[in-house]
Amino acid sequence: MSTCSVDTKLGENPRFRYKKIVPFVRSDRQVYTQDYCSACMNPEEVLASIEQIAPRQGLPIIGPKRGLFLDEVIEKYSPTTILEVGTLVGYSAIRMARHLQNGGRVTCVELSGERARTALANFERAGLSKRIEVVLGDARKVLPTLQGRFDMVFFDAVKEDYLYYLESIEGLLHQGSVVVADNVKSHAEAVAPYLEYVRKSGKYSSTYREAPPNFGNGPGDAVEISVRL
Repeated sequence: MSTCSVDTKLGENPRFRYKKIVPFVRSDRQVYTQDYCSACMNPEEVLASIEQIAPRQGLPIIGPKRGLFLDEVIEKYSPTTILEVGTLVGYSAIRMARHLQNGGRVTCVELSGERARTALANFERAGLSKRIEVVLGDARKVLPTLQGRFDMVFFDAVKEDYLYYLESIEGLLHQGSVVVADNVKSHAEAVAPYLEYVRKSGKYSSTYREAPPNFGNGPGDAVEISVRL
């Protein structure tokens, strides 16, 4: 998978306290965006290329089967601002960003600098760089600093931290915001506190959606889709 370099152009981001940068370094986090595209492909081609290498490299992407749930959520709720926690190589961000209307934005939080740069290269290849930014840092530290409003949130990082993630950004949600949590079947014990909260707190209408495995045989996995009441 290709990687890319990023320059150091600065730009204001009115939605957050930090600047939108390429990159901007501030203590324990960085934000990267890309402002150009070379050798672009269409998003579906980039998704297919990632799907081909994911099994060989052991990349735990949401994949085409559970990815359909993301497509359905965006089609039904038409979000314009999306927060993704756990970007890996950018598969799910591309999957979501390709459906956004002009002005729509995906903000990704990723811990690994290497993964963040690979994701940026994939966003560029997909021609979606202007719709996606990557915040590099520990989600437990980054999320409490975010400002603005999010129409949709996607959790696919440390499973034991899902509830902390949600509580950190809950004030940035509004009635009708949709929160999607991945791997709630394969990591059922780790996400149990999260599921207890979204199902029983009275703040969400929550639905469990299961899908077969993306590659080969296996038990498949599931997402939890929770709509803020």
